[in-house]
Amino acid sequence: MSSQPQIPAPPSPDPSDSSGSAGAPAPALPKKMSWFDGFAMSLTMPAALIASLGASIGGLGAWGAIALWAASMVLATATNWIYTEMAAMFPDSSGGIAHYATEGWKKRAPVVGPIASIGYWFPWTTALAVYSGIIGSFVQAQWFPGQDWSMEFGPVKVDFPIAVGLLVMLLLFSAAMIGLHVAMWVVYVTGGALLVPLAVFIVLPLFSGDWSAQGLHWNLHGAAGLREALVWLYVMAWTSFGVEVCATFAPEYKDTVRDTSRALRAGVLFSLGVFILLPLTLSGYVGEKAIGEEPTTFFIGAFQHLVGGASDLMVVFLIASLLLIMITGLADGSRVLYEMGKAGLTIRQVGVLNKRGVPVRALLVALVLNVFVLTVLQTPLAIIVTGNLGYILAHVLAVSGFALLRKDRPDAVRPIRLPRFFVPLAWTLTGFLTVVLVVGATGFSITGYGGYTELGVALAVLVVAVLLWLYRTKVQDRQHITDDRPA
Repeated sequence: MSSQPQIPAPPSPDPSDSSGSAGAPAPALPKKMSWFDGFAMSLTMPAALIASLGASIGGLGAWGAIALWAASMVLATATNWIYTEMAAMFPDSSGGIAHYATEGWKKRAPVVGPIASIGYWFPWTTALAVYSGIIGSFVQAQWFPGQDWSMEFGPVKVDFPIAVGLLVMLLLFSAAMIGLHVAMWVVYVTGGALLVPLAVFIVLPLFSGDWSAQGLHWNLHGAAGLREALVWLYVMAWTSFGVEVCATFAPEYKDTVRDTSRALRAGVLFSLGVFILLPLTLSGYVGEKAIGEEPTTFFIGAFQHLVGGASDLMVVFLIASLLLIMITGLADGSRVLYEMGKAGLTIRQVGVLNKRGVPVRALLVALVLNVFVLTVLQTPLAIIVTGNLGYILAHVLAVSGFALLRKDRPDAVRPIRLPRFFVPLAWTLTGFLTVVLVVGATGFSITGYGGYTELGVALAVLVVAVLLWLYRTKVQDRQHITDDRPA
């Protein structure tokens, strides 16, 4: 009798899977990334401010926006420190925080797995639609202001910015088919391009002679202000908490434990500085009223005033930084969906790689979804608000999952073990984020962005995820719901 544990037979291969022949090693995600590659990916979050910074300043006043962006980033810093322990516990998972939630809750509520995973997947994947539409708006504002045509086909609308966005999406999808490790040079080019407009917006206004704090306001007052603050923390969540993207690439780091930890910590500290300084300098230079009137494209006017004839080049740099967000979102979302298919949390057809280790089917799902979202929801903040319900829920389940894993698996191998006070901190964060989730998901009238359509789409995405999980469990794998899923 062998002393080695018995390994269950794998499920029957998908006949349509061309990822490898029988008997051949299954394709795997290549381990070619350094911690600095992950940090470069995390630069997406400072760039992501472009979508919601202007709206937050217009609604909250500059001081209110600065305070809430800083608070949101402090919360993100605390949660990401917690994720370093779990990233080291599960070094082979590309599911990121969704996988942490699955592991923490699977003995108590197996349904958490598909809910957390799809809730996490949706906002990262739809980042492609959010920022391709913004790129289209920048192109129109800077070079084609006269292109104001539009066409409508029922709920579908196509105008010049959306047409540009669709073209950008197709180009990035084609690049993603090559493989992330091959395209890291694009990440570095776009990440470097981001640093140029960041430096212009943070440094030059202070030395321009036109910056002043006298016109800055605080628009949060009393009980109504508290509720508004919670709603805006809901809106800000993906932009600030998204630094956890570094953990999703854990299987692809050369040294998973060391590189994941370094990337996460570098990402949150850099973003914390940017999230405080950027709204402060831009508000004092451009003015709250001007920002509120053009919350997405006010950056273009700021460039023209700061650098004059070089504004064309600055807009190119700004667009390049948005490409970084889209590349990261597409890479992150496709890996999460692939992990879901591999781990039994959704239909198995998406849990395969091609011969180059690229999750092609997950990428195709992402492309179709983003075309739909961009042409139907259209407004960047409406798309973000739609995705944030599932995204914050994923964080609630992942942070609480950390505390549950400490209780359920006290002797598990933890290459990174945080001090004991992180357990009560995790429960405190869980409670606060739950409040933000409930108040934010039902308070769309406060910000003017989102509504019952966006809330309905967000809930429908979670329901579909559960239905696909049930189909995978009962039909494809013929298991009982209480059976442990593969890790």
